[in-house]
Amino acid sequence: MKNHIVNERAIVPAFRLLNDTPMNDEQYLKHCLELLSQFAQTMVTRTEHLPQDESLRELAAAFQSLANGEGDLYIGGASLVTRLFTTYPDFAPTLPRELLWFLGGDCLHYMPDDEIDTFAQLADLRSTAAARGETLDLRAARAKLLNLQ
Repeated sequence: MKNHIVNERAIVPAFRLLNDTPMNDEQYLKHCLELLSQFAQTMVTRTEHLPQDESLRELAAAFQSLANGEGDLYIGGASLVTRLFTTYPDFAPTLPRELLWFLGGDCLHYMPDDEIDTFAQLADLRSTAAARGETLDLRAARAKLLNLQ
């Protein structure tokens, strides 16, 4: 895993992510960093035709730097997300929603209340499962919360 500066933020233990792989805190962090890396690479690719000093290209490079482990993940990530959503709202839908929840803080302002509620309920379910030493199947839990079953 890359050397991100990560503050004392709680990441809830063991659960199953969408690919049904059990994940602990470190694996969840790695998963979110993968999402960030994929998003950053996509932005870099989509903006490489722009002039070097174009602010959107600079933003893409800043996301790439963060994904490469440069800077504080939560402070830098939240700042970049805010720039993305306020300056380039057309690109905002390409950011994985899970990253908004993961980064928290000001990033939550870009999520509707019902989405925050769903992520909070999933976090509670993960926490409860972890306290019992169990692994939560996130796919099934999400489907149940969203009445998709």
